Formats: sequence, structure tokens, C-alpha cells
Amino acid sequence: MKFNKYIIIYSIVLLVISTSSSAKQVYLPDFTTLVDKTGAAVVNITAITTAPELDRDSNSRNRQLERWFGIPQQPQQDRQAGGSGFIISDDGYILTNRHVIHGADEITVKLMDKSEYNAELIGEDEASDIALLKVDAENLPTLKIGDSKTSKIGEWVMAIGSPLSFENSVTKGIISAKGRRFMRQQYVPYIQTDVPINRGNSGGPLINMDAEVIGINTLIMSNTGGYMGLSFSIPIDVAMSVAEQLKTTGTVKRGLLGVNIQEVSPKMAEYLGLDRPMGALVTGVNEDSAAEEAGIKVQDVIVKFNDEFVESQEALPPMVGSVKPGTKVKLDVLRDGKNKVVYAVLGGLEGTELISASTKNLSEKLNIGFEVADLTSDEKRQLDIEFGVYVKNITERNVRKSELREGDVIVSMSKIDVKNVKHFKELLGNLEEDEPIVLFVKRGAGKLFIVIERS
Repeated sequence: MKFNKYIIIYSIVLLVISTSSSAKQVYLPDFTTLVDKTGAAVVNITAITTAPELDRDSNSRNRQLERWFGIPQQPQQDRQAGGSGFIISDDGYILTNRHVIHGADEITVKLMDKSEYNAELIGEDEASDIALLKVDAENLPTLKIGDSKTSKIGEWVMAIGSPLSFENSVTKGIISAKGRRFMRQQYVPYIQTDVPINRGNSGGPLINMDAEVIGINTLIMSNTGGYMGLSFSIPIDVAMSVAEQLKTTGTVKRGLLGVNIQEVSPKMAEYLGLDRPMGALVTGVNEDSAAEEAGIKVQDVIVKFNDEFVESQEALPPMVGSVKPGTKVKLDVLRDGKNKVVYAVLGGLEGTELISASTKNLSEKLNIGFEVADLTSDEKRQLDIEFGVYVKNITERNVRKSELREGDVIVSMSKIDVKNVKHFKELLGNLEEDEPIVLFVKRGAGKLFIVIERS
């Protein structure tokens, strides 16, 4: 009887250990199956730039230098670069990064089965860093195109490429963030991951667990030049839009709304009656632009573009840029606390010119933490404005925290144009003692709203 009792107790202990062990067991994705499904469509790219030939006079001079001074002259070498890419159609179209092949005289593509092809450059786009290649082949393996917009932060992803010339290397990680932007690339909302990529991974695919490509691995942020846990990929929807235009026309055209915008700060959201900071706050409307024709006004907040939410200022340019000029688009805006729908026919991109504001002239202390000064006629002409006052001598911390800067030109307060220092003082006197000061200022070539809280 005691023997059976011990058996029962021993069995219970084993069951508890087994249950506890199972609870702690973690199941990771099966990347082997994923590689089997996708690896054959990833290619290694070699781009060769041929060194220029020396003319007859140069060769003669080199021979003389070597003959009389014993200085051997080394011939210029061809430059070779490498990267990755992937096949998007079975008739040979391949996507990669522009910086992988830019300036190359000869482009060679090698598949996983070691077959090689000379590639033709169909087109390249500097703004997105996308290039489209074509090889003369049929029935090639392809990658399935996914939807980068539905990808989620935290989901598993995999990269295949040729880091440091090691072909067909596989690395994995998770999506760390979405919608990242860098420098001039305002039309690319990068996908950030912790997938290890290095030099040579550029142009390769970022693949989700459904074996779909959702991005093109493009750059890393590093203090050393090597991988440090921050990798960035171009969303596949951006890349495919560019590729389609390169394929059909050889160039890329982007829509232009014609507005200057800024982020909606928490204070500005409260002033505008928004539940939370969101949308793109309009600080300027270009003359004869699509926005002006549509009736968009300064201080409008664009909250939707073609029924897609504009979560931030940075979200709007890629949305507009992904649409071709001449397309009619729908905009949901918040104006004076009310929702309004407007329609605009997009124009094309144009350059902008920066103008610097000069300083000086009559100023007045107003006990608000900064001084203002009248603008001279020459300064107004240089800035291309008819009115406004110049900001100088910011002395209080709350003003600096509001992001007002010395050198800014205040053009309006509470939606009323500021004519001069005297007028600015009058407008200030109309405010309640604890009412925030809402300024519309010109800074360089742009304009923005500033909210200064008063205690």
C-alpha cells in the first residue's frame, strides 16, 4: 500500500515538472521553410565602372616619367561595387537600390543556382534610392509582393542578401518601428528593424513570415560603419510604385499639393480643439498651387488624405508623393474646430529657395520674455512680406521651450496680421492675462505656429 502511495506521489511530481517545463517552452518561427520559399528569387549584383582610357599625350608623359625618373605609372583601375536585389517578375525585372548600381557601365546579376546574366538598367530614382533592372530570361523564380502598410511593430522578419560579399546570407529579427525619415528622403517612410545587415545587403528583400517581401534593405545607422542594431528598409509599396513608373516611362513623377506644414504639438492641439496631437498643420499655401485652388487655408489641419489618416506631419509627404500629378485627391481638414472635405488636383514638384531674415531696428520690451523690432523696407522686400515684426533678445525659459527663435519674424497673432511693433503691443493687450500667445512666424523659407504659455 505504501509502495503504491509513493508511486502516486512520484507521478504527481513528474506531472508538475512536465507542466512547468512546457509552460516555459518558447516556439520560434521556422525560418528554414521561409528560406526554401524565397531564397531562389534573391540575386547578387556586381556593378563595374570602367576606368577612363588615357589619351596618347598622357601615355607619352607617363613613359617619359618612368624612363627619366624611374617612377612607374599605375593604370587606373575599374571600380567594382556589390549589392543585392530580388526578382519581381518571371520575365526578368529586378529591384535593387540606386546606390548599388549608380554610374555603373556593366551590371551582372547572379542567381542562387550560380547562373549569371548581364542586366540592363531600366531606370533609377534618386529621391527613393530605387533602381529597376532587367535581364534577358524567362520563367525565373519571383518573390511575392506583400503589403508593408499592414505589417506590425514586433513581428518577425528576415533578410537575404550579400553582406560583405558573402552571397545568400540569411539574417532575422523583428520590426522595431515604422515611418522613420532621414535627411532629404521625405518621400520614404522607412521600416526600422533589428535585422543584422551590412554593406552588400543593400537592395535585398525584407521578408515577412508569409514569405512576402515588404521592404528593400537600404541603410544602417552606425558609429563604426558596421551593424549596431538599427537597420532601415524602403516599404515595398513605395518601391513598387516607383518601379512601375520606371518601367512605363523611365522617370518618376510625384504629386505636389503646395503647402508648408508643421507638426501639431500638444499645446497647439489644445488650442485647435483636437483630442490629441495629430495631422499636418498648414503654415503656408503656395500661390497658384493645388492647395490654393482647393481652398486650403493657413491653420487648417489635414487629418486625412484619400481617406487615410494623417497621423503626423511626416506622414503627409509620402502620401502626396505616391500620387501622380494631375490626380484628384480627397482631403479631410479641421478648420476652426469643424471638419471639412476638400478636393484638389495635384500639381508637380518644384524647387524652393531659402531666404534668410536679417536683424535689427527699433525694438520694444513687452514683459513677455522676448523683444520685437520693426522691419525696414529693405528687410520686408528681402523676405517678400508686407508686414511683421522681428524677434530678438529672448530672455525667459518658457519662451525658449515654445521653440520661438531669435531671428523669427512674427507675421500674425491669433490669426490677425501684425503690422508693426505698435500693433503687436495692441494685440497683446487684447489677450487675457493668462491666455496663451499664439504666433504665426516666418523662419527662413518656411512658416510655423508657436504657442507660448503664460503663467
